[in-house]
Amino acid sequence: MERPELPLPQLHAFVVLAEELHFGRAATRLGIAQPPLSQQIRRLEDKVGYALFSREPGNIGLTPAGRELLPAARHALTHLAEGLTAAREVGSGRAGRLRIGFAASLALTVLPGLLRTFRERFPAVDLDIQEMTTTPQLAALRERTIDIGLLREPPAHDAELGFKTVLTEPFVAVLPSSHPLAAQRTVRVEQLAECPFVLLPRAVGPPLYDQITNLCTAAGFTPQVTQRAVEWQTVCALVEAGLGVSLAPESIRRIRLKGVAFRGIEPGTARTRVAVAWRKNDSNPLVLRLLAALNQDPTDSP
Repeated sequence: MERPELPLPQLHAFVVLAEELHFGRAATRLGIAQPPLSQQIRRLEDKVGYALFSREPGNIGLTPAGRELLPAARHALTHLAEGLTAAREVGSGRAGRLRIGFAASLALTVLPGLLRTFRERFPAVDLDIQEMTTTPQLAALRERTIDIGLLREPPAHDAELGFKTVLTEPFVAVLPSSHPLAAQRTVRVEQLAECPFVLLPRAVGPPLYDQITNLCTAAGFTPQVTQRAVEWQTVCALVEAGLGVSLAPESIRRIRLKGVAFRGIEPGTARTRVAVAWRKNDSNPLVLRLLAALNQDPTDSP
């Protein structure tokens, strides 16, 4: 049996009349004249197939059918009002879900302050935080599986994606604390020429990898990469184990390992960029909200 559709204006008129039990007062509440109200009720009764009100001179009451419909009608109107409110919250960027990809090392710099600022301003937003390196982030943005990326060394130009630099930082040498160079305050890059290197694989972030190897090339040598690790925490652990040295962004100093020494390098002019990335054609208002939060300088940089 096909279910009759019950238009919401008729349900609204029904609920108000059921509460007032007086056509004049109900019409006043609804902001309409009595004849249109009567027509709304008649149409609703026609759809239900039974009278919803008993009509005696000077006395209006709910019929058994009307008493049965009233809780469902109230629930439908309340559910609609809640849905409209939720839709407005999402549409305005005050609620909804924002998926953020981030490079692990950014948990040491820009990420905590950004999330704290955003959460304080928009507590109703559901944040889905996913750790991933630069290359997977760029792919995830294009595939629309994340909305925002926080990554190192973004591409110079991209037709689909926008980038905004939020932090730059110099490089440091990462050494076993027992290494002779750890006794120095700073290390010249050429002093690392004979050392085995521990680096991230180039595939996870080609621009950053190339920056590091270019530092070595400018110092007159090609780094002999003997160990690779996807995360800087693992790079530092391998350095602590004596498997090599590394060059890394300065924020890696915040990884506290007793057997690792971090030293500034000479020359110290090279810097690595941290950027936020997003789809240029993204209509999600939460993306704009996060970009605005970044403009408030929430970074927790070293």
